[in-house]
Amino acid sequence: MRATMIHAPYDIRVEDRPDPAIQHPTDAVVRVAAACVCGSDLWPYRGVRDTGEPHPIGHEFVGTVTEVGSDVTTLSPGDFVIAPWANSCGTCPDCRNGITVACRHRAIWGGQDEQGLAVEGGQGEAVRVPNADGTLVVVPGISEPDEGLLKSLLSLSDVMGTGHHAALGAQVGPGRTVVVVGDGAVGLCAVLAAKRLGATRIIAMSRHEDRAAIARALGATDIVAERGKEAAARVSELLGGVLADSVLECVGTAESMDQALRCIRAGGALGFVGVPAGGAELPIGVLFSRNITVSGGAAPTREYIPELLDDVLSGAINPGLVFDAVMPLEDAPEAYRAMDERRSTKVMLIPGGREAPAAG
Repeated sequence: MRATMIHAPYDIRVEDRPDPAIQHPTDAVVRVAAACVCGSDLWPYRGVRDTGEPHPIGHEFVGTVTEVGSDVTTLSPGDFVIAPWANSCGTCPDCRNGITVACRHRAIWGGQDEQGLAVEGGQGEAVRVPNADGTLVVVPGISEPDEGLLKSLLSLSDVMGTGHHAALGAQVGPGRTVVVVGDGAVGLCAVLAAKRLGATRIIAMSRHEDRAAIARALGATDIVAERGKEAAARVSELLGGVLADSVLECVGTAESMDQALRCIRAGGALGFVGVPAGGAELPIGVLFSRNITVSGGAAPTREYIPELLDDVLSGAINPGLVFDAVMPLEDAPEAYRAMDERRSTKVMLIPGGREAPAAG
């Protein structure tokens, strides 16, 4: 099969790899219908995180089950499934507490499973999925989604659930005012999550008109391009002299965290989901003196998929709008360049030389 490999900073290649096969009775094999490049994939791509040895990359994919192990009970060949970005067993104490990202038996996409066997990355033609029952979510009644639905289903593997996690952490609800820091796919999905949870005023911070347009389509009522003190002053002006009830931090840098905290009113709440890129720290003194509630971290998207999937299938939400480019898997190097250079917000990759199904 063909799969995406990262060799070094700025060195992405699509190469031949062994076809995946069942290794454990709890495995399934999924033929990938669509995958994508995540903003967090750009950290090793840019050299912010060490790549080490060349390895498969990608942790977001959807596709069709082709084979299941003898102990798999909730899946069958032919099921169309969503694979959350974090593999999880579903039965350990952390999974039972809803924190599937901390699963004690977690396998790593593009890394290894609990027994030390290699696991494929999501940006390939097929993936062996350890802990299949606890990880994969079946999309009922769907076998070949059209392009629009495919994008929304793929967003549930990570970015929509992560934006939802930020909104929950920031206590978003009816009547709350919200600021979203970050205009990548997670930030844009956080805008949609805030709208879905009933926020009345949603301010998206963006300096890019294409991304601001997506934010507006997903529910942003205002766009703020300023940064630092000027941004906080603009938020206060828009909200009638006060800062936001809830701020969603969706970047992971020291600058974005500083911006988020500048925009929260005393007694407000911060939900943070940006993958830390180094230097992002919480000022305990500020949180203490202003009574700011902080919650967030790596999103347990497996927990959120069922309720979000219902809304996608009913047409209540369309998180697939965050995908502004579709490329064949063989163009993965260009997909990384486009996102790194901010020419694209999020790229969907279609394996096997196939085109994405046309919108129906």
